[in-house]
Amino acid sequence: MNFRSSLVSMWVMWAVALGAHAAPNKAAAPAQPMALIQTPQAFCQQVAGRLPNVPMALCAQAQLQTNGAKSVQGHALMQRDVISPNAHLRVLVIGGVHGDELSSTSLVLHWIRASTETPSNIHWRFVPLMNPDGMLLARPKRTNARGVDLNRNFPTPNWDKEAPQYWSKRTKNDPRRYPGPKPLSEPESKWLFDEMERWKPDLIVSVHAPYGVLDFDGPTSPPQKLGRLYLDQVGIFPGSLGNYGGVHKKMPVVTIELPSAIRTPQEAEIRQMWLDLLRWTAERLGAN
Repeated sequence: MNFRSSLVSMWVMWAVALGAHAAPNKAAAPAQPMALIQTPQAFCQQVAGRLPNVPMALCAQAQLQTNGAKSVQGHALMQRDVISPNAHLRVLVIGGVHGDELSSTSLVLHWIRASTETPSNIHWRFVPLMNPDGMLLARPKRTNARGVDLNRNFPTPNWDKEAPQYWSKRTKNDPRRYPGPKPLSEPESKWLFDEMERWKPDLIVSVHAPYGVLDFDGPTSPPQKLGRLYLDQVGIFPGSLGNYGGVHKKMPVVTIELPSAIRTPQEAEIRQMWLDLLRWTAERLGAN
């Protein structure tokens, strides 16, 4: 390589590096979503292939249905209700609040199958993917299509002051944790807020990744472990579901943090987590 070519090469490398550092301060080009999901069949066709340990057959067996809600970009949210005989408790299980936590959606789909095989006297409502706009990108991202962290968008007390302040001072304006312009500004978080008011679950289980712990917010004694995940209450954040549901509304919220965002636990571990959840629910909430 001659001297001029070396200079050109060095200039290109410098320009690329500069652009990479400058990108967060520029308006990002809109990400191109996949075709809109409007049916359960389309959900399985688009989602199953990119999720870890979710063959098409497992997704089809989930027998998902649209629930009437849509994401910012218009993807239909899917759910499955499994109602045991004499059910007297309502449990809402949610995955994919953050689009880059693929394993959370996988776990919920596996648990749908588990719920059909184990009687529990519980009306289960499963929503495996709350943030399809984030997950269906070529490179999945935490936030929704408007760049909002849905788990910071719930109307906790003093949100107008505390959420922006926390984002600015504690996260240094981290775009992955932007709480939004106001509480419930996003259709996905608004759907969950309305669902809590309308359906009034006795328990919410929210599946995340990748911290490998079990968190809990609410008025009852927390589960000490689910499978290999042990209780480690990490505190509350302005606008979070745990803060809004568990602390403010007194509606228990179990937050599962899987060890990996891109790998699901082994089948035996998934089963053990499910059985531990059933056992704790029976002991603390009377699901027996």
